[in-house]
Amino acid sequence: MAESEDIFLRAKHRTFSGLTEEREWTGPFYFIQAADPQLGLMKAWRDGDCDGGGDEWAEEVQLTKQAVEAVSRLRPRPRFMVLCGDLVHAMPDTPFRVDQERDLKEALRGTDPSIPLVFVSGNHDLGNTPTPTTVEQYCSAWGDDYFSFWVGGVLCLVLNSQLFYDASACPQLKEAQDAWLEEQLSKASSASSTEPKPKHILVFQHIPLYLKSPEEEDDYFNLQTAVRHNLLDRFKRAGVKAVFSGHYHRNAGGCHGGLDMVVSSAIGCQLGEDTHGVRVVVVTANDVIHRYHSLEDLSARGMDEDLRKLLQA
Repeated sequence: MAESEDIFLRAKHRTFSGLTEEREWTGPFYFIQAADPQLGLMKAWRDGDCDGGGDEWAEEVQLTKQAVEAVSRLRPRPRFMVLCGDLVHAMPDTPFRVDQERDLKEALRGTDPSIPLVFVSGNHDLGNTPTPTTVEQYCSAWGDDYFSFWVGGVLCLVLNSQLFYDASACPQLKEAQDAWLEEQLSKASSASSTEPKPKHILVFQHIPLYLKSPEEEDDYFNLQTAVRHNLLDRFKRAGVKAVFSGHYHRNAGGCHGGLDMVVSSAIGCQLGEDTHGVRVVVVTANDVIHRYHSLEDLSARGMDEDLRKLLQA
């Protein structure tokens, strides 16, 4: 692997070397959550051929570059930027996959080097029914499919939500992630643990637990009811503050039982009335405050002033 590509392979052995492991609270900070650059979907969606289309992606490349440029100009700089899945549209082992990954990496290389990139796997990155081979292909290209890291006293968990959605072709991988997640949540919430207790616990995954309510019907865009409630119970018991996702290509979400479900629209193709954008997330001692910014607004004015003031507390 070329040295210039090391930036894209920083999640290894279930840890993330892109950030110094900071287990003590050091004061307010912020990060950028983005989702679904999904190179190739805009043309495929217009053509009505989302299964076999996606032979053009110049629009998504330009939007990704616009996002990268806007984020890189922010002052103070965000602690990291996380991309919550569907990095490209082409499924594993289909035409255009290699070229889309290459062009996305090239666009992301414009990110200021002081802003680490955190990658989350989506269904198009792994396949709707992932296999050990497709998971390995993703990990080779982008780093581990699930891992944890600490920043400013906050524990961040990156999950492979496709293993929750359909692990029929790789049940052992699902079992491994479940065991790892249980260990992470148990250590973080245990009063007797020798590990520092995180100020907050944040989760990043591609598929939302739900779009509007934990009681909504199963849908392509959410996790199945039984899986959803199992994760909600586990997250709430451990004190998880927020779950951030993409997948829906629209903004959505809700807050139930003190757990915030944040669904962010896409850098790329929009399926609703939202604009291409990213989410600014400010973490304070007591709260996690977030707001979606269009790429146009972020480019022209930066982050909203009231969010910036929270960093001075």
